[in-house]
Formats: sequence, C-alpha cells, structure tokens
Amino acid sequence: MSNEMTVFDRRLVRARRNRAAPEFHEFDFLFREVADRLADRLEDITRSFPVALDMGCHGNVLASGLKGRGQIETLIQCDLSDQMLHPSNGFAVVADEEALPFEGPLFDLVLSNLSLHWVNDLPGALVQANRCLKPDGLFLGAMLGGDTLHELRDCLMEAELEIREGASPRISPFAQVRDAGGLLQRAGFALPVTDSDVITVTYENAFLLMRDLRGMGETGAGLTRARQFTQRTIFLRAAEIYEDRYAGADGRISATFEVIFLHGWAPHASQQQALRPGSAENRLADALGSTEVATDDKAGPT
Repeated sequence: MSNEMTVFDRRLVRARRNRAAPEFHEFDFLFREVADRLADRLEDITRSFPVALDMGCHGNVLASGLKGRGQIETLIQCDLSDQMLHPSNGFAVVADEEALPFEGPLFDLVLSNLSLHWVNDLPGALVQANRCLKPDGLFLGAMLGGDTLHELRDCLMEAELEIREGASPRISPFAQVRDAGGLLQRAGFALPVTDSDVITVTYENAFLLMRDLRGMGETGAGLTRARQFTQRTIFLRAAEIYEDRYAGADGRISATFEVIFLHGWAPHASQQQALRPGSAENRLADALGSTEVATDDKAGPT
C-alpha cells in the first residue's frame, strides 16, 4: 500500500474496537440506527439474498437489525477485531476489510455498517467486496461522511490554537458524498447509487459526547494524530466553546453524524445498459412538443 493511501493506523483501529467490545452494547445506538436504515433499503428490493457477508460487523448489530429482511439464509460476519465477533449463527471470521480472505464469487449480498470510514484504501476495499459477489450480487454499505462531528472538530481546533498556539488533527478525515459514486464506479460496480442522511444527537456536554465516541471505538486513529499528552485545559476550553456555539434552547449541544449510503451491483448481462449515443428511437423534441434546432443554428448575434 502506498504512503498516499495510508491515513489510519489499522492496529490502533483494532485496539480501539477490542477495548470497546465488552460494553459496546451500551454505546451502539448509532450503529443500530444505521443498521435499521440499511435494512429498510434492503426491504425495498424484491429479491432474496441467500448468502450474505457482514463486513465489519461490530458484533450482532446488523444481524439483529435485519429481522428477516432480504431473506438471508446464511450470514457470515467478519471484523478486524476478534473481540467484536459474537455471531448468532456460528459463522464468523477475523478479517481486515482491506484484505478480505474470500476468493471468487461467494456471496449474493455484501453489507457494511459504519466500518469503511476507517479503511485506508477505500477503492481497494470496494474492489474486494465486488470480487467476492456473485454476478448481479448487491453491495449495500454505510459509512460516516465529511460533515460528521464538524462541531467537535472546530471546537477542539479553536481551543488548541488558543492554548498551544497550534493544532493537530483530532477528528479523522471522512469521505465526501460527492465522491462516493465515483468510488463505486472505480471499484467496478454497476448501477451505483449514493445518498446521505444526517443524524443529529444531543448531549448535556461535550464530555458525554467524547465518552460515547470512546465507547463506540470511534476515537481517532489517524497517523497524524497528536502523540503527546493533551492538557485537560484544552478539553475544558473546547467544551466551553461547544456550549457557547452549539447549545440549543434547552442547553443541550448538538453533534452531527453524516451517513453516506453506498449501493451497487456486481455486473451481469441482465442489467440495464446505457444506450449508444444516437441510438434512441424517439426524438426528445417530439416528446416535448417543440421544434428541434440544429447546433449550427443556435449561435447568437456576433
């Protein structure tokens, strides 16, 4: 992997998840909410997916949220963290999303719930997901997007600039929804669709937000993160700025989680194909009841 693609310390990502695993069920509200939204999207597709992969499973969150949707008969769960593997059906594999241990078309469906935003080579991970899908198999994923935790990022940066006269990255970089469709296309998926939801969570203060992030295993693991001990005064000042800037009428602060949804199919001959330019059988002008004008006739006055 090239240095340009290496943003996260994957060993630290694993350590964060292992640390969070024993009490993850107390902090998994965001994962459960997004799992339910993924399952709703799966319910809109009128076909069955007998064999599915839960990529980056975080325990049984997604398995529990499916509730029979997708008519999945066999669900294989994998996660970077062995402590996060608590399969309900006995099929579980310790696996890095960046190096899936599956060869050939095995799955009718690959799901990923809030795991891919920690991957260094996201296009490569999507390529691997595509390769282990059967033809006309579905990839359906969700990951955190660029607007996530922008409030906390801004407040920590401002507090650190005030106290240290310099700032280091404290919130991991996230993908932008405008780039997500291109990532699916680069990975070879057909009929790619992307969109995003914004989930707003309120807290009494910034310290409770940071407690939840730790409990989720979602604290920073970037290679450029601050390595030295952070003064408590920085966090205290950040909490003050947060309250001044983002508290509502009830005194509670807001935290934004942008969730990008990814939807793509493994290529198959039966899928809709774009028509060749000039091959249309009906004229747009006829459909609109207008007069077609040749390109050369559209020039304005000189």
